[in-house]
Amino acid sequence: MKNKSFFTIITVCFNSEKTINETIQSVLNQSYTNFEYILVDGKSTDKTVEIIKSFENQFIEKEISYKWISEKDTGIYNAFNKGVEQSKGDWISFLGSDDVYLKNSIEIYNNKISNFKDEVDFVYSNITLNNKKVVSKKWKWKQFRRKMTIVHVGGFHNKNYFKKHGFFNESYKIAGDYELLLRAKQELKTHKVDEVTVIMGDGGISNSQIKNVYLETTRAKIETGKVGSLLSKFDYFIWIQKYRIKKMIYALVR
Repeated sequence: MKNKSFFTIITVCFNSEKTINETIQSVLNQSYTNFEYILVDGKSTDKTVEIIKSFENQFIEKEISYKWISEKDTGIYNAFNKGVEQSKGDWISFLGSDDVYLKNSIEIYNNKISNFKDEVDFVYSNITLNNKKVVSKKWKWKQFRRKMTIVHVGGFHNKNYFKKHGFFNESYKIAGDYELLLRAKQELKTHKVDEVTVIMGDGGISNSQIKNVYLETTRAKIETGKVGSLLSKFDYFIWIQKYRIKKMIYALVR
C-alpha cells in the first residue's frame, strides 16, 4: 500500500474577488484530500475575504483543514513566507489566486511522491496557459542557472528544503521562486510529473511586468546562481529583444 503524503497548498491573494472562488473550488474538489489549505490575504478591500469565509463549512464537511488570515503584507514572498510558517505539510505548493488545479492533481502528485526512494526537493508538472499547454523542461543545472526552465505554480517543495535553504527572499517581488531554487545549485533534486495539473491565469504579476521579471531573474542569476555579470546581462539583452519582437508580431497579426 502506498504511503499517504500530507500536503500544504498555499494561495496568496489581494482583491481577487473575480477569480478566487474558482481557485478555492478547484482545491475543494480534489480527489485526494489529505492536505491542508492556507489562504493568505493582503487585507483586501473588495469581497475576497467574504468569498474565502463562505467556503469554511464545505472544507469542514470534507474534513480538510482550511485556514486563512487577512492582514497587510510587504509583497507576494512575504505572504508566501507567512503561509510556510503556518504549514504542517511535508510538501508545500503555491497556487495563484487566479489559477486552478485539475480535479486529480494532488492525487497525481501523491502517486509520484509516494514512490520516491531518495529525497527530492521539488516536484513540478506541465500547465495550461491561455488554452495552450506549457511543457516544463527536464531540470538541468546548466540550463536552469541561466533561466527558469520549469513551471513553479502548483509544484510541490519538500518542506526540508526550506529548513535547509531558508524561506523566500522578501527583497524580491517577482522572481523569488527562481532565486529560492537556485540556492541548492547543481545539488537540487527535482522530479517532473509529465502531466498537466494546473490551468494558470494570465493576470499574475509576472505576466504583467515582464521587464521586471527579467531584471530580477538577472539579479538572482548573479547573486545566487553565481553566473557571471557579463553573461547574465547578455542574457537579459537577448530576452528583451525577443520579447519586443514577439510584441511586434502579435500587433501585426491581430
